[in-house]
Amino acid sequence: MESRGTKREAGKIEVAEPRNKLPRPAPSLPIDPALYSGPFPFYRRPSELGCFSLDAQRQYHGDARALRYYSPPPTNGQSPNFDLRDGYPDRYQPRDEEVQERLDHLLRWLLEHRGQLEGGPGWLAGAIVTWRGHLTKLLTTPYERQEGWQLAASRFRGTLYLSEVETPAARVQRLTRPPLLRELMYMGYKFEQYMCADKPGVSPDPSGEVNTNVAFCSVLRSRLGNHPLLFSGEVDCTDPQAPSTQPPTCYVELKTSKEMHSPGQWKSFYRHKLLKWWAQSFLPGVPNVVAGFRNPEGFVCSLKTFPTMEMFEYVRNDRDGWNPSVCMNFCAAFLSFAQNTVVQDDPRLVYLFSWEPGGPVTVSEHRDAPHAFLPPWVAAVSILAPSTGSPTRRAAPRSERHISARRWMQRTTRPSGVPESPANSEKGYGGSGVGNEYDGLRQPLPSWLSTKAPNPSYSPCPGPTRTQPQPARNSAPQQIPPQSGSNHRPPGPHQSAWPQSGPVPPPADGEQRL
Repeated sequence: MESRGTKREAGKIEVAEPRNKLPRPAPSLPIDPALYSGPFPFYRRPSELGCFSLDAQRQYHGDARALRYYSPPPTNGQSPNFDLRDGYPDRYQPRDEEVQERLDHLLRWLLEHRGQLEGGPGWLAGAIVTWRGHLTKLLTTPYERQEGWQLAASRFRGTLYLSEVETPAARVQRLTRPPLLRELMYMGYKFEQYMCADKPGVSPDPSGEVNTNVAFCSVLRSRLGNHPLLFSGEVDCTDPQAPSTQPPTCYVELKTSKEMHSPGQWKSFYRHKLLKWWAQSFLPGVPNVVAGFRNPEGFVCSLKTFPTMEMFEYVRNDRDGWNPSVCMNFCAAFLSFAQNTVVQDDPRLVYLFSWEPGGPVTVSEHRDAPHAFLPPWVAAVSILAPSTGSPTRRAAPRSERHISARRWMQRTTRPSGVPESPANSEKGYGGSGVGNEYDGLRQPLPSWLSTKAPNPSYSPCPGPTRTQPQPARNSAPQQIPPQSGSNHRPPGPHQSAWPQSGPVPPPADGEQRL
């Protein structure tokens, strides 16, 4: 009779394969809107840090010379009758879209004004720096069904930089853009020419050239959940008659759209186009979007104002409409996903986040050209070098990188050794210094770059005055009432436009919630 132990040895013994040899799923982030339908996350009321202008040759100027002033026509019961085709293509100078500007203009502003950041240059060590348009794409992703995107991400001295990469499909679409679409793009810029004046108190002059190189950009600071944000976006104009002349609440966004003739057309407009208008204006805190509705002949038939904080009311009772909470929660989840993926502090190392409709967000690693987007001159005068060295980030274990969206939303990303407090997201972690990360890529510095300390008496936006008293207008653009049955209730002065429920991060000192 064999012993029990002998029988056990005679049988086949299965040994589990070590965990470190098991195949690991590639990191990804799901998109399903149902995963992000929780309470509206904390979003710090955006505050303008400064501005810059781009001239007709696309040259940078650290002032407000390109700022234009909102000057709508008097409303006397007649159509504005703006001819949006006037001047096309003879008086049209489009920007060269082959030039990849990436974050260069925003980085130059940071270099010139690094000493004026609240909390010191070290505040950026835990922040995310990007363009407003990149964040807008993130907000609309849960409801996007046609266009994918790619975002390149690099970490430099603790700061996470995000820069969009043109997808192959987008490049083909741009190079094969039909003439009608090019003319529609021109109409949008032409509408701005009819609605804006170069100086406050004067009438617009639509007879000049439409040059899309010219731009006025606002640089803003905010915070989404636990993610401090510094981003910049182009501003169409400022309203001298606004209740508050403090940017960004005095800014106005201008849009065009085709004329609507049926409830079905309006419903489609509310579901799709209004979502993008809301995302683009909500992020920087622009209070109003003024739309010009054009007929098939290209003439503006009517002007209508859409308050940003009331746009959701048009789709609140639409089962197939969009939800601001889903948009903001997904954006917060992506930022957590990016913060926990990009853990190595190396400006030459690029993580490429890619998304196509119907799939999750995926990520791949690349080094140097063609994906590296931080220019070598960034390290010449360090924007944010902490006095005690760059803060290190804990690399998330690979087994934790493919987790649910709700867990990504709950992740807290901050430099190691800093207490977990939302207030720390708004305070600096160190001083300043000079970096040499690009010693291996020695290139001549731009002529405008100075390594001297910035002027402490810096004024955010020198140039045209924004607050000059103006004569009263004859009238204001008409506002569209919400759809019937929408239970529209405008938010109070200290309320969000959307109901708040559940726990949300408390505001840091001096913060205001949107």
